[in-house]
Amino acid sequence: MALRLSHAVSDGLRRTLSKTGGILFIGLLIVQIGTQAAVNTAVSSYLPAGLTTQAGLTAGLGLPVSGAGALAIFAALVILSAAFFVIIARTMTQPQDKISTIPVDATRRLGRTTLAMLIGGILISVSVFVGTLFFILPGLFLATSFLFIVFTIAVEDRGVIDGLKRSWGLASGSRLKLFALVVLTTVFGGVIGGIAPLLDYGGIPVASEAIVAVVTAAFLTPYYGILAASYLQLRDERRGVDRRSTEPADASGTAGL
Repeated sequence: MALRLSHAVSDGLRRTLSKTGGILFIGLLIVQIGTQAAVNTAVSSYLPAGLTTQAGLTAGLGLPVSGAGALAIFAALVILSAAFFVIIARTMTQPQDKISTIPVDATRRLGRTTLAMLIGGILISVSVFVGTLFFILPGLFLATSFLFIVFTIAVEDRGVIDGLKRSWGLASGSRLKLFALVVLTTVFGGVIGGIAPLLDYGGIPVASEAIVAVVTAAFLTPYYGILAASYLQLRDERRGVDRRSTEPADASGTAGL
């Protein structure tokens, strides 16, 4: 059955306006600011001073650490954010009446699942990048097909390959509507990429980077909620589950592709 996008949007927004949505926003904001600061610090440490000044990196967000320390912080943020998204995915996909409570098993197999999330993310990023090189559309098609990888790995405890296959199967029949969500993020990224340099011209790069981080987190939080709602709708319709029930669905019985 095809995705009912309007229902996914309304359900996703309800999930966003919860304690879990607030935690997601804060987490995204921390990751955005921390990553930007780590990248700025690393680049300004390893590039000649003239180049960093020209790029405006020395005046932006920074950390009081060496270039090696900034790279270590960046790597730690990547790993921690992957673990964070595992927990958030498991929380965000609970029944509505439990959405503000972290499930007791949210950290189950966290190390293995985080590793799978990292590997899956790298594979998708490379695939989408290569696909984009071929007239853009193949990259967008792959991004649409693997849109649910976070949930298939985190919620259903699948491995990387099985998670990719599962995401592909869930997207089947609804790719056109899911494609609209991918295009939305692409357009948002383009707008932010165009606005950020304009803010820098104001002579307050730290403030401009902070503003971009807040706006990005504010956009991605409801977007992630809509993705969670879309995943639940497609998963449950294929299994004949009534999500209005307060009992969580058992993911262990989900058939592999």
